[in-house]
Amino acid sequence: MKTSNIILAVLVLGVVGAGSYWLGGRAHPTGSDTSVAGAAPASAASAAKKPKLLYYRNPMGLPDTSPTPKKDQMGMDYIPVYEGEDEGADKGGANQIRISTEKIQKLGVKTEAAAVRALGKTVRAAGRVEPDERRVFVIAPKFEGYVERLHVNVTGQPVGRGQPLFEVYSPELVSAQREYAIAAQGVRAMEGAGGEAQSGMKQLADSSLARLRNWDLSPEQVAALVKTGEAKRTITFRSPASGVVTEKKALQGMRFMPGEMLYQVTDLSSVWVIADVFEQDIALVKNGAKANLRINAYPGKTFEGRITYVYPTLKAETRTIPVRIELANPGQLLKPAMFAQVEIQSGAKAAVLTVPDSAVLDSGTRRIVLVQVKEGRFEPREVKTGASSDNYIEVREGVKEGEQVVVAANFLIDAESNLKAAIGGMAAAGAQAAPAAPAAAAKVGHKGQGTVDGVDAKAGTVSLNHGAIASLGWPAMTMEFKAANPALLKDLKPGTSVAFEFVERGAGEWVITSIAPK
Repeated sequence: MKTSNIILAVLVLGVVGAGSYWLGGRAHPTGSDTSVAGAAPASAASAAKKPKLLYYRNPMGLPDTSPTPKKDQMGMDYIPVYEGEDEGADKGGANQIRISTEKIQKLGVKTEAAAVRALGKTVRAAGRVEPDERRVFVIAPKFEGYVERLHVNVTGQPVGRGQPLFEVYSPELVSAQREYAIAAQGVRAMEGAGGEAQSGMKQLADSSLARLRNWDLSPEQVAALVKTGEAKRTITFRSPASGVVTEKKALQGMRFMPGEMLYQVTDLSSVWVIADVFEQDIALVKNGAKANLRINAYPGKTFEGRITYVYPTLKAETRTIPVRIELANPGQLLKPAMFAQVEIQSGAKAAVLTVPDSAVLDSGTRRIVLVQVKEGRFEPREVKTGASSDNYIEVREGVKEGEQVVVAANFLIDAESNLKAAIGGMAAAGAQAAPAAPAAAAKVGHKGQGTVDGVDAKAGTVSLNHGAIASLGWPAMTMEFKAANPALLKDLKPGTSVAFEFVERGAGEWVITSIAPK
């Protein structure tokens, strides 16, 4: 009985184990199916996250794409465009220029933020020192006579106010003095006569005395004549002001006529500088403004003056307007006819939004600024400009405060003809080249080979004796090119054989974008 029970128990355990094994086997495939099903969505999600490469686009914003990697005319790598990153999905992307960080460093691109500041401009002009016209005195007798004696006998001699210059003899003057003396005696003789006769004689005496005064006899000479009644043979002419003798025509013994200039005395303690200001700057020049002057004779020394008059006429030959500046001349350092460099500071009325003047690309019909949208991406914008200073220019439209604008190497990014295509996209934002049928790239660059004839690092130019340029139909010749970056000229020496690429930046201006020894 016990044996049968044991056998039954073993059988039951066996059936249970077999059932568990069978159930386990059924459960295991189910678990495997679950694992595979879970992996499939994960793989699909990974595939969905990885963007699909659409095409490669031109880094300069040209409507040119390529299904495979390539370089543009300036040696820049085409930029891959993935699904979701195409120019149509990126607002403004069609107008943007993309450049690699490495290329930005090679080109020497620099940016500066647009900021609000008060514009102050320095107006520069050439001027000349001239005597103050109000301090020029002429000595010209009003009667005929002869130069009897010279007390000052050289031009340029300094004189003081009241200092004797020369003595003259005039028969007319002697006669006038005698007439007065006789009239004065008649007045004294007729003191006891009737009132009418005495009055007539007194009028005659006063008339003779007035005639002498009108002939510029000094008050002292007139007083002596009235006191003594004696006529002097000669009279002395004195300097009317302190200064220097700038003209002397008097010679001892010469005869002179009424009104003839014999001496000119100029007071040079204060002088004028007449500056010729260009027509476009005249609105910045105001009466009362301060002016700084430099004279070649005194390097390092600055003279200060003030504008007192802006002349109402313009010189048609030079398109300049004279401006008068008055300044003191202690020590008489400033000599008439000296040349002066004039700087007039003109301040702004209010602060305005400005960018460096080097940031503005002026084509003559429009002004463009390159704005750095993000690292390696630039957007050309047309701006409206206003007033300008020495280094900054006002921007009225097109740029906001704080935006980074390109201030160095912007013409390289522009590459003139390259940027034209990108700017043209402004009028049709959102338009893009179809990846399946890329448009043909416009040829804006040219290649050539030649020999270095000479290098001018200061001017940033290189002279090349090059072979024929097929893309332009040029024959072999020697001509000068401007380097896009001074670093391109670093290792060039005369006689070196080179291969180079260049573009036409402006009419007749050819700029080398890459050059390397062969």
